[in-house]
Amino acid sequence: MCDKFWISTLIFCVLSTATCFQQQYFRVVPRSLRVQEGSEAVLECAVANLAGQVQWAKDGFALGFSSVIPGYPRYTMFGDRRHGVYNLRIANVSLEDDAEYQCQVGPAQMHKVIRANASLTVISPPNAVEIVNHPHNSKLEVKEGEDVVLECQVQNAKPAAKIVWYRGNQEMKGDRVANEDIREVESANGNPKAVRYTTISRVHFKATSEDDYADFTCEARHEALQRDSPMRSTIQLSVLYPPGAPYIEGYAEGETVRRGQSLELVCRSRGGNPPAQLIWYKNGEQIRMAYRTSGRMSENALSFKADASDNKARYTCEAKNIMISNTLKAEIDLTVLFAPAHVTISGPSEARVGDPVPLTCSTAPSNPAAEVKWLVSGKHHREASNRTVISPEGGWITTSNITVVVEPNRRSIVIVCHGINAQLTENVVATHTINVLYPPSAPMITGYIPGTTLAAGTVQKLSCISSGGNPLATLTWFKNDKKIHSVTKVSDKSVSAEISILTNVTDNLAQYRCEATNSATEIPLFETVTLNVHFAPEAVKVRAEPEELRPGIEGTLYCDAASSNPPATLSWWRDGIPVQSQPMKMKKGLHGGTVSTIELKLNISKDLNGAVYTCQAMNEAIQRSVHDALTLKVLYSPIFDETSQTTAVGVENEQLIVSVRADGNPSGIAYTWTKDGLPITQASYTTSNDRIISEGNLLNMTRLSRHDAGVYSCEAVNSQGAAVINITVSVHYAAEIKSVYQVGVPSANEDAMLVCAANGNPLSADHIRWERPDYDLSSRSITFDSRNQTSTLIIDKVTRDDVGNFTCVVNNGIGDERRDVTLVMKFKPEMDSSPSIVKSATNVGQVGRLVCKCKSIPPPNFTWSKNGIKLPANTSTKYLAEFHRIDALTFASVLLVRDVTSMDYGVYQCAARNHLGYGEMSVKLDVTSAPDPVTSVVVTNVTHNSVTLEWVPGFDGGLYSWYRIRFRKIYDETYKYEDVTPRNATTFSIHGLERNTDYVFSVMSINKIGQSKYRPDDTKATTLTSSEVGELNVVSTEYVETADVSKSVVVYVSITGVVLVLINAALVACFVLKRRSRRLKEQAGQSSKSATIEMYAPSSYNDTMTGETLSSVSEKSETYSQDGDGQPPPIPEVPSMPNRHMLNQTEYLDEQLLPPPLDYPPPNYAAYEGEHARTLPHAPHAHRARDAAGHSTLGRSAGKQNYIPAPSPMPPLDGSYYNMSSDRYLSYPPLIGEYLQQQQAGRTPTPPQQYSAQPLSKPHLANGVGSPSHLTSPLGCMDDRQSLGGTLRRRLDKLAVPPPDVTVLHPGGCAQHQPMNHTPTVKQPQSILKDPSRHKYGNQYGSPVSSSTPQNSSNQILTVQNLTSDVPQYGTIKKDKKQNVTIDESYNQRSETHVV
Repeated sequence: MCDKFWISTLIFCVLSTATCFQQQYFRVVPRSLRVQEGSEAVLECAVANLAGQVQWAKDGFALGFSSVIPGYPRYTMFGDRRHGVYNLRIANVSLEDDAEYQCQVGPAQMHKVIRANASLTVISPPNAVEIVNHPHNSKLEVKEGEDVVLECQVQNAKPAAKIVWYRGNQEMKGDRVANEDIREVESANGNPKAVRYTTISRVHFKATSEDDYADFTCEARHEALQRDSPMRSTIQLSVLYPPGAPYIEGYAEGETVRRGQSLELVCRSRGGNPPAQLIWYKNGEQIRMAYRTSGRMSENALSFKADASDNKARYTCEAKNIMISNTLKAEIDLTVLFAPAHVTISGPSEARVGDPVPLTCSTAPSNPAAEVKWLVSGKHHREASNRTVISPEGGWITTSNITVVVEPNRRSIVIVCHGINAQLTENVVATHTINVLYPPSAPMITGYIPGTTLAAGTVQKLSCISSGGNPLATLTWFKNDKKIHSVTKVSDKSVSAEISILTNVTDNLAQYRCEATNSATEIPLFETVTLNVHFAPEAVKVRAEPEELRPGIEGTLYCDAASSNPPATLSWWRDGIPVQSQPMKMKKGLHGGTVSTIELKLNISKDLNGAVYTCQAMNEAIQRSVHDALTLKVLYSPIFDETSQTTAVGVENEQLIVSVRADGNPSGIAYTWTKDGLPITQASYTTSNDRIISEGNLLNMTRLSRHDAGVYSCEAVNSQGAAVINITVSVHYAAEIKSVYQVGVPSANEDAMLVCAANGNPLSADHIRWERPDYDLSSRSITFDSRNQTSTLIIDKVTRDDVGNFTCVVNNGIGDERRDVTLVMKFKPEMDSSPSIVKSATNVGQVGRLVCKCKSIPPPNFTWSKNGIKLPANTSTKYLAEFHRIDALTFASVLLVRDVTSMDYGVYQCAARNHLGYGEMSVKLDVTSAPDPVTSVVVTNVTHNSVTLEWVPGFDGGLYSWYRIRFRKIYDETYKYEDVTPRNATTFSIHGLERNTDYVFSVMSINKIGQSKYRPDDTKATTLTSSEVGELNVVSTEYVETADVSKSVVVYVSITGVVLVLINAALVACFVLKRRSRRLKEQAGQSSKSATIEMYAPSSYNDTMTGETLSSVSEKSETYSQDGDGQPPPIPEVPSMPNRHMLNQTEYLDEQLLPPPLDYPPPNYAAYEGEHARTLPHAPHAHRARDAAGHSTLGRSAGKQNYIPAPSPMPPLDGSYYNMSSDRYLSYPPLIGEYLQQQQAGRTPTPPQQYSAQPLSKPHLANGVGSPSHLTSPLGCMDDRQSLGGTLRRRLDKLAVPPPDVTVLHPGGCAQHQPMNHTPTVKQPQSILKDPSRHKYGNQYGSPVSSSTPQNSSNQILTVQNLTSDVPQYGTIKKDKKQNVTIDESYNQRSETHVV
């Protein structure tokens, strides 16, 4: 029953659903679109009762259901799902979008799939329209009747465009337009849907004149183009055709034109392309070419005023262009009426009374001919004869002749001629005047009274007057028949002419004449006057006979004066003093004057050369004189001037110019220089190699040499003879020492003789001296031999104190030289025990070099020994001895020890012997170590901002060393540091200091292993106030720093320091005894093991191990040596701090942590990795390098500003340890095989030489706890030392003071103990239990100590790793109640594990 109910219910629900269900359908069916390329297309699709998913398909390819369609960035499906709207938007439609699209609705429960198609057609307008080969708006030129073909292309349209042709605004149709040609243009990607089309159309016709200026247009028509913006291309046709015949406007045939009338003749021609060229011609001659065009009309306008030449003239206009071969013409002939321009009367203009005068009147051309009429003295004269002729210029010329008789009582007759053109009623007139002639009166001269005397140079005026006559007379002046200029003045009835005469010699007895003439006189009328003038001679001429004057002959001077009126008086003068001469002679001269002559006799000598004799001519009447002078030229041979130098002194390598002077006449003197008979090169023939050049009277020695000294001769030559002068040249040159030496080698109390041989000019005893600092030379005998130029110093009864360097100094003011000579005497060897010599250092496997130095005369014999046994030097391959002579007194022996082993370390004895005695010294050979402190520091220079220091280096530890300077102001607490450059320098200047400030300085030496102590601050300097050089101000720093401290404080501090030192010494002694007893017990309990070396790290800052510290080490080291499986203490973190490279030493006083002092970062050792790298700390970049036991190494050091008392010895930095059995330092560790052999032989094991091919840096020891990995390390991971029991280990029974350097601890895994491809260098630990004698080698602050100890199950060794140098490290170490070590982080933590 129940089942039936459920079945009925199910059937009812199905029927109800079927009754209410409606299928999904398209409410908006997609419609096909036609869109233009580049626009946006939207295909609409809306579904009612949407149940399935909607997507679009393109040509059957589904585009997906997402609104953003992948691969189609321009497609977007958008709409409203609630309303079933799924439109497809295509942006920037392209031809590739031309396709069949389908809106698809997927099936759903009870819903079927429905689809609807719509096509998208993309049209594209053409992108160009052009008439092929003709740009838009261009012109096409053709000839009339020529075939014209135009082709138009409309490109890249879809669908193909249509083409329409226009002529002007009229569409072209018919046969002239050909059918269109359509071509496909494929797309660049080959898509067939992107095909475009190019349409081509042509027109063909014959060009006519009507096509000229016609526009032909090609228009593209396409559905994508706007009708109001059609695409067109237009060209304009230019048709060439002949012009029309020319015609003339502006004058008609037979028209009358008057002369002077303005005419404009216009010639025109219509049509023609190009327009016609129009040219005007007059009677066949071209007169105008300028024409203008307007459209196809040409015009040439000729404007002119008509004149007589235009009468019957033919004007022609010619038209032509390139289309015609024959010229087109138009012609006219002009007729011009004109009156005569003028009339001309010809005939005499003067006549006497009663003379007949013929006259002629002629007219200019006239059209028609002119009529002539005469008027004589105002009355018509009708008795005329006329004649008319044709003028070649056009028109006619009329000529009329008459004769007129001169009547008495008339001064003139006026004649008038009229020329009349009756037709034009124009009249022209000409006038002619005839003058009637009368003679003038005779002239008269005024202004001079005959017989009067004039002085030359005065001005005399003469005037001539004539009256009457027609015309008035013309007056002319003559001087001795030569016409002269005059000034004429005319009045109504008279005329006058005046002359002004500046009288001169020519006016004496000269005749002046005035003539008066006019047209009526046949013979001139005249008047004359003669002048009387006094004048001085114009010139005086002086001459000598003979012309060439030479000493010893008699010469005569003649003075000739020109004509003078009255006669001139002559006299001779020399230097303003009159000279007695011969009597004067006179004779008649020009212009009525007298010529005078006078002579002077002279005895010629050289002194008269250049003498000036003057002749004076004086006219007493007018008190005027003239002069002439003659300079005597006496020829003589050259004579050298007395001032010419005969000696010259020059300096070597400098220039010397010798000058001489010779007088002679002629003055052109040639100089020739010679030396030893050889000529010296003249300047004009010199080369670059010539040093001595002659330049006339100069001798130029450009660069003197001492060999140039000698006698030079100069010869002066002219045409009259020669002269010679000798000059002695002396060359001064710098003094120099040729040799300095000792004569013999004296014994004690014998005389010693030192000789200095010199050379120089000048050189005397005053130029040579002997010097020796702090030595009394005044009691010694010094002699000088000028011949050999030697100075001898005699030291009587020589002693050992006299031995040393003497200096011979030569200085002659030009140059100086000094040379040392060592005074030696016989004495026994004196050994040199300086710190740099008594120590030597090298590493195992290398060559040891020991130096023994002494002073000895005669040279010593060296022997080397060790432990009392003489070494076989130079007789075995092990030892090689080299002998060196360093200077006259010093000798050295260098012992080379090859292939150094640990057995070679120790003290060597060097003995030096000669026949006078014996000397001995010890040289210690050790492993390389940090350098010793410098021995002394001095200030050598001070300025306002710098101080220069110089120091003496200590022992360099066997390695290359360099230096660092620290300095501070006296009362500052912090230092500044400077690294010395170059690194091997022992002097350095510190700049940038303040003015007038006290500074203290200290120097530290550094090598690859470590650094020395700084010297105490005992060097002080005060900078200057200004930049001027001043005295050095250097005092002890201790004095400066304690100046303000009371004496009681000083005493208290001193006592406290002494007490602390004693306490520390006691604690150290107790500790040593306790350890020795413990070691003996351990040796007894462990017979299979070697002696244990216990090592502790020293302080890096104060190089101390205080009593409390040692106690802490002995009592609390149990924490660091756990023999069971106990857990290690907590792992401390390694701190870091800027500007700190090292972890400072911390001392524990009553559980209080003391802050570490600040100091400068350590030197960078990485830059000096090299042969001795095994002894160096790791470079920063190599901090991950491991040793054989898997330990990393850390190399850090630090300085300290404040010192803690109680110093203790510092271990060496060379990787050695102190072996208490052998009582010396040994390298660590030994080779295992050799180590066991030594142990079995009953000897204390010693390490052999190293065998690593690539030495590695040493690790540094630090206190810590064992690594868990070390405790659990399997046997296979241990090295030979662990397995064979020859372990050098450290027992840490009590808590030790943490080391001064930052210890970064890493777990030691098995991989860390795996052997490398090459055998690694075994690292060497260091101990504070060392030879006490080595404490002076230590670093003041304690260099980092390295350790690498094998691990086993019962002993744990601390491993360390280098921190990277780019992160400065700083931290403090504390101990907690559990005796564990922790490190407080003070800056930033590093990501790696540092402590295991």
